[in-house]
Amino acid sequence: MQSLNQDQPMETAAPVEVEGLYIDRPIVFIGMMGAGKSVIGRLLADRLHIPFIDADTEIEAAANMTIAEIFETHGEEYFRDGERRVIERLLHAGPCILATGGGAFMDPKTRDLIARQGISVWLKASFDVLWERVSRKSHRPLLQKPDARGILKNLIAERYPVYAEALITVESDHISKENMVKRVFEALKSHQEKQR
Repeated sequence: MQSLNQDQPMETAAPVEVEGLYIDRPIVFIGMMGAGKSVIGRLLADRLHIPFIDADTEIEAAANMTIAEIFETHGEEYFRDGERRVIERLLHAGPCILATGGGAFMDPKTRDLIARQGISVWLKASFDVLWERVSRKSHRPLLQKPDARGILKNLIAERYPVYAEALITVESDHISKENMVKRVFEALKSHQEKQR
């Protein structure tokens, strides 16, 4: 097994400007499973002509194990340490969309790295929206437990106050993927204008 601590050099992409939106660092999607980080992230990356990177995929590649296997073999502390190191490396990629796992932003050190080197975007969804989306997918480990609904509600209660520290919050609800991409794009432009 490769170490999650392995440092692999990242090629840094040059800043880009698309439709008046200037991007010189990673746009980091945070939020619960089912919020749309991967789906909306890929579509937004296409619109902005920048790479889409899934942190969980990168973690699995670095460890040569699935995330479930990492948890089972080494425990959560080992996983979070490796996750933080992988995200730190990915934050040097320059303009990209970086989708993180639901627990990544809960780690104070990871949160600080994202705050210093990225633009955090919380895709915020209600319990009902999340439950409708995740309950259709059998590969979610959460759904294999007896009280999956209760677990999801508890995670929302625990995580949402921390997710609220993101620079940008975008409501993820019952709208089309295309409209959700527009919503995130407009939120990024609005944030950029406030920084001027």
